[in-house]
Amino acid sequence: MLIKFNNIVFDWSGVIKDCVEDHLFVVNHMFKELGAPEITMEELRANWVQPYMLFYNKYLPSLTLEQEHDAYRRAIAKAPKAKPYPGIAEAIKRFKDKSINMAVVSSDFPETLFQEIEVFGLKNIFLDVVTNAHNKSDSLGELIQKHNFVREETIFIGDSNHEIEAGKNQGIKTGAVTWGYSERERLLASMPDFLVSSIKELEDLVK
Repeated sequence: MLIKFNNIVFDWSGVIKDCVEDHLFVVNHMFKELGAPEITMEELRANWVQPYMLFYNKYLPSLTLEQEHDAYRRAIAKAPKAKPYPGIAEAIKRFKDKSINMAVVSSDFPETLFQEIEVFGLKNIFLDVVTNAHNKSDSLGELIQKHNFVREETIFIGDSNHEIEAGKNQGIKTGAVTWGYSERERLLASMPDFLVSSIKELEDLVK
């Protein structure tokens, strides 16, 4: 069955922002500061889970959300310069040209995400941008209601179990990209409606 998606909600980091290696840098910088051993890329991709405090509390059981925020801000300030995945910004602009409504629901902080939107050339593209979303299911539901999105015409594009679960909780379709934080097998285990392995596949899905 052909589905016409008039509304696309994107996660940011790992979907639009190419930052998996940068995220490993940030995590290990935080772990060094907080007294946890460093981890490898393989361990990060195998164990990353959201809401993200579920991940951090595996290694630092007593870490609070406020402490995580403080350590994250210090680490992200030292991370490499942000960049988009090759071709994703151009694809999003083509979606805009087709009058598709687009929004972002991200756990990233506003001071970094809004700056990256400008750097990536995506200013004035998104209908709405939700930042600092720890539980994306709640944020996604509020976004859908705010803009009166028809759920059957809406898809959430993410790269982790949490985006898939959030989309399912809100009764919309889910698309999981394989170039982000989670391994392909973990994504499949969460049973997204669509598994997307390239920008072309993403554009074909929206068409």
